[in-house]
Order: sequence, then C-alpha cells, then structure tokens
Amino acid sequence: MKLPAPRPNLQALRPYQVAISRNSIYNLSANEACLGPSLSAVSAAAAAANSLDTYPDGSASALRNAIGKRYDLDPSRIICGAGSEELISLIVQAYAAPGDEVLFTQFGFIKYELAARAFGAIPIRAPESDFTADVDALIASVTPRTRIVFLANPNNPTGTFLHEAQVRRLRAGLRSDILLVIDAAYAEFVATDTYDNGLSLARSTGNTLALRTFSKIHGLAGLRCGWGFGAQELVDTLHKVRGAFNVGSVSQAAAAAAIADIDHEARARDHNIAELAWLTDRFQSAGIAFIPSVCNFVVVRFNDAETCQRALEALAGQGVLAMPLNGYGISEAIRITIGTRDANEAVLRGLMGVRHEST
Repeated sequence: MKLPAPRPNLQALRPYQVAISRNSIYNLSANEACLGPSLSAVSAAAAAANSLDTYPDGSASALRNAIGKRYDLDPSRIICGAGSEELISLIVQAYAAPGDEVLFTQFGFIKYELAARAFGAIPIRAPESDFTADVDALIASVTPRTRIVFLANPNNPTGTFLHEAQVRRLRAGLRSDILLVIDAAYAEFVATDTYDNGLSLARSTGNTLALRTFSKIHGLAGLRCGWGFGAQELVDTLHKVRGAFNVGSVSQAAAAAAIADIDHEARARDHNIAELAWLTDRFQSAGIAFIPSVCNFVVVRFNDAETCQRALEALAGQGVLAMPLNGYGISEAIRITIGTRDANEAVLRGLMGVRHEST
C-alpha cells in the first residue's frame, strides 16, 4: 500500500525541540516572564472567557488600537498573530517562493530556518562576529535569490544586539526588493540608548517589518499572541495568508490589557536588569564564562560538550531546567533564563562545581 508522501523539502525538517523535565523546580529553559502577567491582563482574560462560544474579532481591532495607542502607530499598519512565530511563517509564505533564499545570522532564531524549509525556500546563515550579527557578513551573503532577511535584535539565543546605526546600515545595504524583518521579541528588556526596536525604520520605509511578542516581558506565553508593524502594502499582503480568526478572543483581551499596563512592564524590566547584573557579576567573579546579554536570559559557555552536559546535570541537581544549544550548533553552551533571586541562586550553586572548566 502506498501512503501519502509529504513534500520533499520536509524530509530533513526536524520539529522545534523544547527542554523537558518532570522534576525541575525552576524552569529556566524558555525565557518565560519571571514576574508573570499583569493582574489587569489576567482579569481581562477571565472576562473574555465568558464568551468562548463565539468567534474572536478576526481583525483584532481592539488589540491593534491598543498597540497603536501605546506606540503611536497607525493601527491599520499592524497585524496580529498567534505569537510572532506565526507571523514569521506568514512572512515566508507570502514573500519567499520555493527556491528563494531566506537570510539570517549564524546563531539567529531557529524558527527562521524552520519556516524557510517548510515553504520550500532555502535558509542561508551569515557568519556572526563574537556571537553578534555582522552587518557586512549579512550584506555579503545576499544573492540574486535573496528575498527576506531576518534580524533578531536582540538575538535569541545569544542575547546580543546591533546598535541602531548598524541596523540602518544593513537596511541601506540591501536591495530595495529585499524584505528586512526586525524581530524584536526581547525589545522591552533592553536598557541602552543606542538600541532601536525597529518601529521607526518600519514606519519610514516600505520594505521593513518590525515584529513583537506578548510572550516575553508581558508574560502571556500561554496565550500565543504577537504583532507586526510595517507599510500598508506589506501588512495587507500578510492578511491574505493568515487564518481568519488566528488570534483567540482571550488572547486579544489579555494582550490589549497587558500593553496598557506600563507599570507592570517597568517592574518586570527593572527586576530583570537587577537580577541579570547580580547573576553575571557572580559569574565573572567565579570564572564562569558567559556571553554578555541585554535580554532576560544569558548564555553560559564551557570548554566542550562533555563539560556542558555535566553543567546541565549539576543544574538539574539544584532543580534548574536550562536550555542546551545543540540545535544552534553551540554544543558547549547553555541558555539560562533570568529568574527570581531563589532561582538565580540555584543556578549559581549548580554552576560553581564546573566553573573551573569554563572557557
């Protein structure tokens, strides 16, 4: 009996892997919000749950208006999705035909490669410099078949970022028919004046999209909601390929409340800044090698994969679940979410035993 065969380009595609442990006290593997969602978002979600029998607003108008009000954006140029991951897939579906190239950095978010392969496009990785996107390498990697450039800024999983001037240089160095997507999922955590979240560039150019998510600082990872902003023509095109009701009513209500709760966002950012500094200062004192990060996570590095595995086991012994980076080709590194002080102390205890083997 001959069974249905999937498209050939899916044969080598592996599903996204998540860290799993039934015994962890502190799950620091997924960069989830340490302080959780705001109470106003929880209340809005509970109220929306009273209408689960009806379809959500397919245009997400209230949510788009809330986003537009917060960031002074035209709501008609905003599109919402089931997390920014769905929007990444929609972008590739809409702008990269089979055989076209989708370009991103060496250690860029793995979803870019998964989305490209899923739609028959060719993923291309440009070399990075010291675990940071390299503008010159990206521009040099462009070919006549390049259709999309994804830039995670800040980058997951490394936590590094490009300054505003560098991003603008990248846009200027790309052909006008290449879509630049600035994925700023961790933008709210960045505390430096030289960073730009991509909205200004997306506002002023017709070939740039900026993406954001409610899964990180807003603490709504369980509801899957994200948004994008760009030229009207770009957004209208994405509407053609998205599902009619792609963002649920509970997600829309919670996200609209979350983005208006500036005080909760500020508390989450302040907590992360303080705890990231606390943990990395102690890493430095203990000789534990790490990649400087502006996000709510930090990557710790070791001499080799074997030492890295021992570090994972040592963390597990303290009840900590962290994310190995084998899928990114960094088998000697672990990504650890910044948590509560108790969680961060557990991380430090776990790593102290292997600190002498760090690079």
